[in-house]
Amino acid sequence: MRPKRVFPTRVEAVDHGGRAKAAHLNPKEWDVTSVAAANGIDVELSRRAAKVVPGGMYGHQAVRNMSSAYPQFFAAGEGAFITDVDGNEYVDLMCSWGPVVLGHRDPVVNQAVHAQMERGDCLDGPGPVLVDLAETLVEVISDADWILFGKNGTDATTACMTIARAHTSRSVVLVARGVYHGAAPWCSPIPAGTLPSDRAAMGYFDYNDQADFDRAVDAAGGDLAAVMLTPFRHVEGQDQELVDVDFARHVRTRCDELDALLVVDDVRCGFRLAYGGSWEPLGVPADLSAWSKAIANGYPLAAVTGREFLRDAASTVFLTGSFWMNATPMAAALATIRRLGEIDGLSLMRRAGSRLREGIQAQAADHGLTVAYTGPDVMPYLTFAGDDDYARMTCFAEAALAAGVYLHPRHNWFMSCAMDDDVVDRALHGTETAFAAVRKHFGGS
Repeated sequence: MRPKRVFPTRVEAVDHGGRAKAAHLNPKEWDVTSVAAANGIDVELSRRAAKVVPGGMYGHQAVRNMSSAYPQFFAAGEGAFITDVDGNEYVDLMCSWGPVVLGHRDPVVNQAVHAQMERGDCLDGPGPVLVDLAETLVEVISDADWILFGKNGTDATTACMTIARAHTSRSVVLVARGVYHGAAPWCSPIPAGTLPSDRAAMGYFDYNDQADFDRAVDAAGGDLAAVMLTPFRHVEGQDQELVDVDFARHVRTRCDELDALLVVDDVRCGFRLAYGGSWEPLGVPADLSAWSKAIANGYPLAAVTGREFLRDAASTVFLTGSFWMNATPMAAALATIRRLGEIDGLSLMRRAGSRLREGIQAQAADHGLTVAYTGPDVMPYLTFAGDDDYARMTCFAEAALAAGVYLHPRHNWFMSCAMDDDVVDRALHGTETAFAAVRKHFGGS
């Protein structure tokens, strides 16, 4: 366990143009690591970034999308902890937004990475590790007969859609409303710079709603190429919704009837919900699956897996990138997948997630706060009743941050294999403080 230290008794929020703002909270002493100078280095880096990076930072890691109390820049990660550039240490309940599944700087993965780097990384063709990794994933993933590699989740979901259209010679791909599948024009949640034509062949339905799904299928008619679904519904800022097994089976049946493909977007969930694919326990096979995040414990890699009858289509589409064949991330992935199996990593994460869920639900009840704690134990999300403007959740997140727990106010959290009982206890110490802050500022509900 790390030593008990005292956080500064006043947390000054600073926006990332460097302008001081009113304090969000006024916490007391908490069991967190001390800092050298609260927000000093982060503020200076943010000032510099604002001059050379549009908006100061972009994408989902821009703290303007979270809270100005958050640090923008980080210096290190170790196990279940991250440290920002000003020396603040946090329990990392975001796991780098999902990729870190074993823990930061896992020694087994790092050893494999260093060994591969000694031989080479970006070469004129892939290294032998590509074949080793492909064979391993085909063996592990229940509905995989072949595999292609990329770099990001968007690479994988877009490739799945392309392969589906190539195989079926059809256009329409159906997805659930509001569900995130990546940052390409066909699926970006922010439409700036995109065209209506980018989504002209997309259709939409409500997740878990068989009637609405059938309506979308009927609207597509004979031009339905594929249906793409996440293993459960995770939409930013909303309670998560586990898949209804009958719905999943219904989608599989309709795809079979219409010779359309079922695509499972396992980018966020893969290797956390089930070792062989997130829908393997349901007995619902995918025709194509998209993978990334946890596949390489933080190293940049994505993959598409598919069934045998799609091999020809996958070989005819043009998919490539200058860094897609880099050997180092593949070595990291091979070590990660093997390590998860050796230590039964899914059980470790489920145990940690179950303890966190029980602790948080008990804390909320003790403080007289009505909350929803939704999603799988390994990928939970918390909301407060009546919190339409996210004021309570923002207060909770900022208080947790000040208490040494890094979580997101509108995005699901993640468990890693590095979260032992001591780590979960430390996280719960922070969430206890956070619930107290919500009660103080908003009262019970």
